[in-house]
Amino acid sequence: MISVQGLVKKHGDTEVLKGISLDVPKGQVDAILGPSGGGKSTFLRCLNGLEPFQGGQVRVGTHTLTADTHARRDADLLQNVRKTVGFVFQQFNLFPHLTVMQNLIEAPMHVLGESREVAMARAATLLERVGLGRKMDAWPKDLSGGQQQRVAIARTLVMRPEVILFDEPTSALDPVMAGEVLKVMADLAAEGQTMIVVTHSMHFARHVADRVHVFADGYDVEVGPPEQVFEDPKHAVTRSFLHTAGKT
Repeated sequence: MISVQGLVKKHGDTEVLKGISLDVPKGQVDAILGPSGGGKSTFLRCLNGLEPFQGGQVRVGTHTLTADTHARRDADLLQNVRKTVGFVFQQFNLFPHLTVMQNLIEAPMHVLGESREVAMARAATLLERVGLGRKMDAWPKDLSGGQQQRVAIARTLVMRPEVILFDEPTSALDPVMAGEVLKVMADLAAEGQTMIVVTHSMHFARHVADRVHVFADGYDVEVGPPEQVFEDPKHAVTRSFLHTAGKT
C-alpha cells in the first residue's frame, strides 16, 4: 500500500531523514516510536506530499512522489495522493465556524463531488461509529478535546482513504480523552484499516500495531513485531527510549 525507498529530507544543511525505507502492505498497522527530534512527524508529512523531500521516493498505491515532485506542476498527483491517504493531526484542525456535520461534509462535496444528501448520510454513519451521533449539530468549541479528535477521525474516514496517517493524535489529550481516541483507532485496526501511527502510547504500539519502528536521529534504527521490539530490543537507542517511556 505504501512503499518508501531511501527517503531523504533536509532542512537547509541539516538532514532530518537519512535514507529511510519501509513498506506497509494493505491492512497493516505500523507504529512509529522514538525520542523527540527523530524525524517521525516529518516522515509522515512527506508521505502525503505536505513536505517536499530531497532524495528517494514514496509510492502510495499507484501514485509515486519523488524529489522532483512540484506542488504546482504536480497538483493533480498530489490531490490523488491525498485522496488515498488521510491525515489526522495532533491538533484537531476542525473549522471553528462550521458545525460537526458541516466539518464532515465539506470535503466530500467539494473534492469528491458528492451531493449534500449522500455526504450527510455517510457522515452521520461515521459519527455513530466514533460515538458522536448526537453531536452532529454541535460546534467544535463545545466539544471536549477527545470528542474533537474523534470528529477529526470521522472527517478523515468520510473521504474513504486507503491509508490513514496519525501524527501523535492523543498527545494533546488527558488520559481519559486519549483512551477514547485510541479505542476508535484500535477498532479501525481490527476492521483492517491500513494505518501508520506516530504515537507516545506504548500500549497502542504493543497491543494494536502489527509492526513497530523506532526512529532516532533521522534513521529507522529498529523495526520488528511488537513482542520483539518491546521484549528483546537490539539497539541501544530503543532500550534507552523504552526504559524512559515505560513499556506499557
